[in-house]
Amino acid sequence: MSAPRTARRFLRRRTAATLAAMTIAALALAACTPGDDTGVDGADGGQGFPDDGCTHITVATSSEKVNMLDELAAAFKESPEHKGLETCATVRPTNVSSGNAARFLSSGDDWPSDDRTLWPTLWSPASTVWTDRVAAAASANLVGEPKSFTRTPVVFGMPEPMAKALGWPDKPISITDLEKLCQDPEGWGSVGKDIWGAFKISKTNPNTSTTGLSTILMQSYEASGKNADLTAADVEASADFSRVFEECVIHYGDTTGNVLSTLYDETQNGSNGSAYVSAVALEETSLLNYNQGNPDSHTVQPGETLVPPKTKLVAVYPSGGSMWSDNPITVLGANWVTPEQRTAGEAFAAYLQTAEAQAILPRYGFRPLDESVPLGKLFTPNFGVDPAQPGVTLPKPAVDVISTAIDQWTQVRKPSSVLELIDISGSMDDPIGDGRSRLDGAIQGAQTTLDHFRSTDEIGVWAFTTDVASDAGEGIEVVRDVSALGSDGEKLDSSLDDLRYAQRNGTPLYDAILTAYEAMSERAEPGRINAIVVLSDGEDTDSNISLDSLIAKIGQTSKEGGDAAPVRIFPIAYGSGADTSALQRIADATGGQLFDASNAERIDLVFASVINNF
Repeated sequence: MSAPRTARRFLRRRTAATLAAMTIAALALAACTPGDDTGVDGADGGQGFPDDGCTHITVATSSEKVNMLDELAAAFKESPEHKGLETCATVRPTNVSSGNAARFLSSGDDWPSDDRTLWPTLWSPASTVWTDRVAAAASANLVGEPKSFTRTPVVFGMPEPMAKALGWPDKPISITDLEKLCQDPEGWGSVGKDIWGAFKISKTNPNTSTTGLSTILMQSYEASGKNADLTAADVEASADFSRVFEECVIHYGDTTGNVLSTLYDETQNGSNGSAYVSAVALEETSLLNYNQGNPDSHTVQPGETLVPPKTKLVAVYPSGGSMWSDNPITVLGANWVTPEQRTAGEAFAAYLQTAEAQAILPRYGFRPLDESVPLGKLFTPNFGVDPAQPGVTLPKPAVDVISTAIDQWTQVRKPSSVLELIDISGSMDDPIGDGRSRLDGAIQGAQTTLDHFRSTDEIGVWAFTTDVASDAGEGIEVVRDVSALGSDGEKLDSSLDDLRYAQRNGTPLYDAILTAYEAMSERAEPGRINAIVVLSDGEDTDSNISLDSLIAKIGQTSKEGGDAAPVRIFPIAYGSGADTSALQRIADATGGQLFDASNAERIDLVFASVINNF
């Protein structure tokens, strides 16, 4: 390998983890799209600041709190805390996932937005787990003095008929009970529900999600038989237990909202969702949002009507205990925070502790810290929750224990087999505005995510256009067959570079997807994530098969009971010309997810977000 290529590769590899970690934060702050939570964090609350002469305060917060913080910000304007300021203050939340914000703050760089008004004065992650990690990795001064203002427990949301099949609500259900269902080859058949097929769990990536992190810690508590004083040794000893539990995972996402949206769509279309997922690890507040008809916890717009799901989720509070998301808020000690912003931010944080503010929280599915505040109508069995639960609270472990759990998850997480299918049609030569062509961006996006895969994970890369052929079929160039990555990272990196010189003609999108789907279905195995990532910048122009015929073929296993080894498709709509409608249908047919890279300059970051699902 030449010295320039080696240097280029070193820089790519050095930045790969940072790109993956920054995906959500960077896209959120660049896009400023209200209500966007489609696989990358949208800038909910991104309506901008009015020209009001006030001090402008941005709160970087997890998505499920955006609606609530909008109302709290409005109420703050009338509060004594606001009246005590010399200058008025206007507060706006923006949606940035907790884990990605933590990693970005730890990096020591400026906030990734050209608009400095979106640089946060306040940070409100879902848990002090993240502020602790930033304090340990960077500086305690950077995270200031975080103080919780509300909380919500981590639970398993299950479609009500499924929970009842396990004895809910009369019988306590433990994580061990769920682990046994994962391990039992009969799946739901072990409780007399053969038609439901395998027991399937959805979990989020603990590197970006508080729920994902809390769940792996709850697994370690369960395996150790403890409900306090969890140690790094306990986590290490729980590896086999957690590995079995992970075998049930359908795929790992950035947010529970993506999984809940798919489940919601299935239930509304006549299915009870059993073909997709049996249980979702999530926060109680997300379950409440789902049951109100807001599965992705987006910012509800004026005049918007929410439609509750036909089959509600019920909260299963594990009998061994639940961890809580304690939702702190803190004024950042970042150098971009002005003295005026600090003063106003401290006033808003103080307001959140008041009885007036605490009374607002239950309306949004959050439990107030002030126990004298009534929980209200949401916290009832009608909405799938039990205000008397959880019976056991699992305390937050020390930072070193949390780090051990995250490192362990990297080793025990479900293995993946992923085929990347890349459009190399003529339009991929078009520039994307940053000195690269679309194909350059696609290649670099694929390259920067290679370090996400373990050596035992399988990865393949195919390119598609007209007038080419290979053993895989017409219209397909095989860059790499699907096989264990092993030590081939350098070789694959080089092979991806070679795509720059491939011939580029038409776009047989549907034919290529069907060929890839059939190939992956033949080799798909239970116990691993079988997936296809499709990157396309345009509409199908040259396929022999129609979109409807393609949907019929790839969607045939999306039925009651599903498939023991489903192949899910994750399309990336690359650039403004991509056929998002068709790609969305393709994703929906297989229980996958569409990712939006309409801003083609962000393709590297979108690619990283997609790979976080595996």
